[in-house]
Order: sequence, then C-alpha cells, then structure tokens
Amino acid sequence: MKETYGESELLPAKPRRRGIYLLPNLFTTAALFAGFYAIVQAMNGRFERAAIAIFVAMILDGLDGRIARLTHTQSAFGAEYDSLSDMVSFGVAPALVVYEWALKGLGKLGWVAAFIYCASAALRLARFNTQMDVVDKRYFQGLPSPAAAALIAGLVWLMLDFEVQGGDVRMISWLVTMFAGLTMISNIPFYSFKDLNFRKSVPFIALFFFLLVFVLLTSAPAKVLFAIFLSYSFSGYLLWFWRRWKARHEEGEKHEG
Repeated sequence: MKETYGESELLPAKPRRRGIYLLPNLFTTAALFAGFYAIVQAMNGRFERAAIAIFVAMILDGLDGRIARLTHTQSAFGAEYDSLSDMVSFGVAPALVVYEWALKGLGKLGWVAAFIYCASAALRLARFNTQMDVVDKRYFQGLPSPAAAALIAGLVWLMLDFEVQGGDVRMISWLVTMFAGLTMISNIPFYSFKDLNFRKSVPFIALFFFLLVFVLLTSAPAKVLFAIFLSYSFSGYLLWFWRRWKARHEEGEKHEG
C-alpha cells in the first residue's frame, strides 16, 4: 500500500512564537506607573501622594510574581521587566521623593545621599538577579529594595501626618536614606517569609494578630506602616548578631569539650 502524507506532515514544523504573558506584566506595568506617579507628584510638591504611590507600587510588585506562578506564566521577559520596574519604583522614586521633600536643602550632602540610595538599589537588584539560584530562599541578602523604599516613603508620610515639614527633619531624613541604601547592599540576612504556607491551619493568636494589624492600618496607616518597616529594617541586624553569638557559643562549647 502506498503511503500518503498530508501537507502539514511534509512541511517542517513552524517554530513556536514566544509571546509576552499579559496578566502578570499588566501588574508590573501598574507598579511601574505607580513609581512614575510618585516622581511626578514629588516634583509637584504633593509628597503624601508620592509616598502612598510607592506603597501601592510595593503591593502591585508583590502580586505580579504570585500571579505569574499561579497561572504558570513565568518568563525571562517578565523577570527582567520586573527588575526594571523595581528600579524605578523602589530605586529612583524614593530617592527623588526624599530629595525633593527634605534633602534638597542640604546641598551636595543631600543629593549624594539620594544618589547612594539609588545606586544601592541598582546594585541590590543586580546582585539578587545573579544570586537568586544559589542563596537560601528563606533569607534575603541585604534589605530588599521594596522594604527600603517603604521605609523612606513611610518616613515622609509619617512626618506629613504629624504636620512636620521636610526642612525640619533634614538630618533625620539623611540618616534614614543612608541607612536604607547601605543596608540594601550589605550582607545582613533578612527573613523573606517565602517559606510561609498560608494553606495550613494557623493558631488563633496568629489570626487575631493579623486582624489587629489590619484594624490599626485602617485607623493610622502612616504610623503603622513606618513602624512595621522600621522594625523589619532592624530585624536583620538582630538576626545577624544572634547568629554571631550562637556561632561563638557553639565554638566555645567545642573547645570546652
């Protein structure tokens, strides 16, 4: 019997086109827009809106990766696009917001601090992208750029909530900016919360704690957010000191044994 072949069987298979997944990249674009909006509002002197926009960018940035994993739409393009968006929203935007709000009056000292923060965010993101497959995923190496941005935005929002102008807290703003920038490029470990499994049952006290935080956020968002991210910024140093103390204690026990 003579075998026959269809035209589709004779022609070589066409290479599959590599598309761009729409849903997760829409969230990344929204986060990028929030960072851009923060810059525009800071240039117009609306610093409270600028600070809130940075927090919105942080929420959207946390959603895009999770949506990509849930819908199985991860891609190399999405990872690169997310890093570029993070650089704008958590690197450039916080630096310009705090500079326009408080650091401008310090002259060279002010813009140097803003640049150090911005450059540190770029270095932090580059290091994260190159080491994401070799580091312990339970901990970040250095303060994550969204948390650093939230610390600066939280400071601006908190001071405005107390009706304190940037010119009155220039040195405090300078110290917080330098602290956030240098902590980003440090080797201090920060808990990533990536090993938390929200599908498992939790104790009642944990549920009560989350409800309490939610209520406090709705009543005093500026105070609560700044307190949360300030505590997180120091948690890495406490963890580092605890690890050092534990290592020395174990080494001392070995020598005694």
